[in-house]
Amino acid sequence: MEKVKAFFWFCSGANMAILKKCPTETNKYVGIGGTVFFTGVLAGLSAGYALYTVFESWYFAVTFGLVWGVMIFNLDRFIVSSMRKKERSWAEWKLAFPRLLLAVFLAMVISKPLELKIFEKEINQKVGEQKVVEMQEAKENLGAAFPEIVRLERENQQLRDEIAAKATFRDQVQKEYDEERFGIKTPGTTGVVGLGSNAKKKEEQLDAAQQDLERMQERNWAKIDENEREIAAVLARKQQVFEKQQISIDQLDGLAARMHALSELTGESQAVYLANFFIMLLFVAMETAPVLVKLMAGRGPYDQMLDKSERAVKVYADEYNYKNQAESTSRIRVFDEVIAAETLSLIKKKLHRNEVLTEAEMNLLEKRIKDANELKGQDKTEHQEEAIKD
Repeated sequence: MEKVKAFFWFCSGANMAILKKCPTETNKYVGIGGTVFFTGVLAGLSAGYALYTVFESWYFAVTFGLVWGVMIFNLDRFIVSSMRKKERSWAEWKLAFPRLLLAVFLAMVISKPLELKIFEKEINQKVGEQKVVEMQEAKENLGAAFPEIVRLERENQQLRDEIAAKATFRDQVQKEYDEERFGIKTPGTTGVVGLGSNAKKKEEQLDAAQQDLERMQERNWAKIDENEREIAAVLARKQQVFEKQQISIDQLDGLAARMHALSELTGESQAVYLANFFIMLLFVAMETAPVLVKLMAGRGPYDQMLDKSERAVKVYADEYNYKNQAESTSRIRVFDEVIAAETLSLIKKKLHRNEVLTEAEMNLLEKRIKDANELKGQDKTEHQEEAIKD
């Protein structure tokens, strides 16, 4: 039991070390953690069913369902754990508002595949009706795509009508011939029994009509057979195209088609619309429950101790930063003093060196002037001696 409680504490995002010091708060966070956990479970089931309707593979459905469920669980856990109880309720609602919007959006996403599962029978019926409509439309479109079938059937009907007209004419001549032979009085017969001249003429007309009928039958039935063979070939091509379209139509039971069917059901039936709406509200309530519980719950010992721990960390961080700043300032001051002293020493050394160099240069200059003066005096003495000698 303790392991289950610790697991739900983990699910709630609470600090277990602090929570163990607040026994009055444990049940509240067990409830929050359970809500977060089961929301993730429902999200995983929903995503798994949605993926199964798309790929019809249990492996992909279970794998993606687990990944999606863990992701939603982690997101809900972050939403709940990031909320802090404040002393002012307005500040709490201000922080919770974007989290509530995110929770509502997640609830709408999670609820849709489960709605499809709940109304599966009605959706299957609607999808079947849609397939029938699609097949009927496909047949009509194929009829327009193969107009030669209608043309050939019309031509065959005209040929049959010609044969029927010739047969009717032959039958009429046969009737007049029989009436003439048997002496039946009519506007076209003499009424005399026997094979007279009129009967022979009627017989000749009958033979001619029979020959015309036979020639037309031979010619027209040959053309009709040829047209029938062409119709059969076109119908075979049409059937191949229809079978390909039928395969595509049979596959129109994916996620998009089922969502479209659910949309039509909600539009046609008020009961389905209300049921769908309340199912979505149920998931919205479940998804927002952890956030609402945190908002409705009072500020307890756990929140106070958590604030205390966070303030202690903040104070420690401020002190550490101040200490680092002071040490940095001291090091900079010492560095400035050392640099200043070294700079002054270098300046003094340079000045002393310049003074020494200047003194040496002056001595050298004086020595050169003195040597030049001595050399000039010697030259003057030599000139005077030469003048005396001369």
